[in-house]
Amino acid sequence: MQFLDDSLLPETQDDLVITVAPYGPEWHPDDFPEDIDVTMEGQIQKAVDCYNAGATVLHLHCREEDGTGSKHLSKFNELIAGVRDRVPEMIIQVGGSISFSPESEEDGAEAKWLSDEVRHMLAELTPKPDQVTIAVNTTQMNIMDLMSEAEYGNTSLASPALYHAYREMVVPAGPQWVEEHLRRLTAAGIQPHFQLTCMPDLETVERLVRRGLYKGPLNLTWVGIGGGFDGPNPNNFMEFIRRAPDGATVTLESVMRNVLPVNVMAMCLGQHVRCGIEDTLYDQHGNKLTSVQGIEQITRIARELGREIATAAEARKIYKIGVQYNSVEETLAQLGMPPNRAPGQRAIPNRYAA
Repeated sequence: MQFLDDSLLPETQDDLVITVAPYGPEWHPDDFPEDIDVTMEGQIQKAVDCYNAGATVLHLHCREEDGTGSKHLSKFNELIAGVRDRVPEMIIQVGGSISFSPESEEDGAEAKWLSDEVRHMLAELTPKPDQVTIAVNTTQMNIMDLMSEAEYGNTSLASPALYHAYREMVVPAGPQWVEEHLRRLTAAGIQPHFQLTCMPDLETVERLVRRGLYKGPLNLTWVGIGGGFDGPNPNNFMEFIRRAPDGATVTLESVMRNVLPVNVMAMCLGQHVRCGIEDTLYDQHGNKLTSVQGIEQITRIARELGREIATAAEARKIYKIGVQYNSVEETLAQLGMPPNRAPGQRAIPNRYAA
């Protein structure tokens, strides 16, 4: 992405898209009963409350009534339908892990992502979500790496079985699965939202585009949670933003008390933000922070920065929901990427003429 002399001025930046992840599948309801509802009506109402607070993208997971993370697509269908009915404008982004939560403390060893074929079935959800997040490249996902004992010690993650399971978790996202998943999502008219852990992931996405394996808008989230992913070092996400194609959108995501400072820097840089209890249970003072309170905090700071909050219609336009391209050449041009090298061409390829 390019930064000009006026790029830090709010009038030159897109309106701010706020993604909220309010379902927190890694937590047990007892960890934050004030903000984790297990009923279907309560989960739908959570989306409504977050939308009313200013979030236009809902990162969606689903729970069973016993509090465990749901792995049943029928429950996801029910939740999506309920959210569509109550807040039809909201962008529904289904978490591509479905739910990595174990069934119980005793099943801690099962805290892992589901099979390739089950994850492919996200392309068959009814009603259809706007987006499904997709991981690229198999990666260690130790979500405990940046959590202090003070943060997880009084939660279900203090259980030795769960702690070990989440510490050893791996994201399975090999080349064959990624290519097939992209094919199924785009065939279903669902936009992939790329959840990327480091620069090699971004380079892999660029190769997918250049080889014609993905032809559509690039909505990227840099996930700085450590444990096999980038850590919340500004040098990491600044390089990611610098290397992201000019026509892409970038959202920054982190964990626990890194969430707020990373989000503030994202807002200053003209990027987008994510908040919610999936990312942090706490504010900067160590107090519990609900997902709605996290959104309200973001909107207050955005106002001070002069950054307008995107409406749902504006967020759909920024993300180019429903848009797909017809060729590699069109995709590269729309994303502001240099064209592929022509046969026999020497030197550095030129960008498309404006």
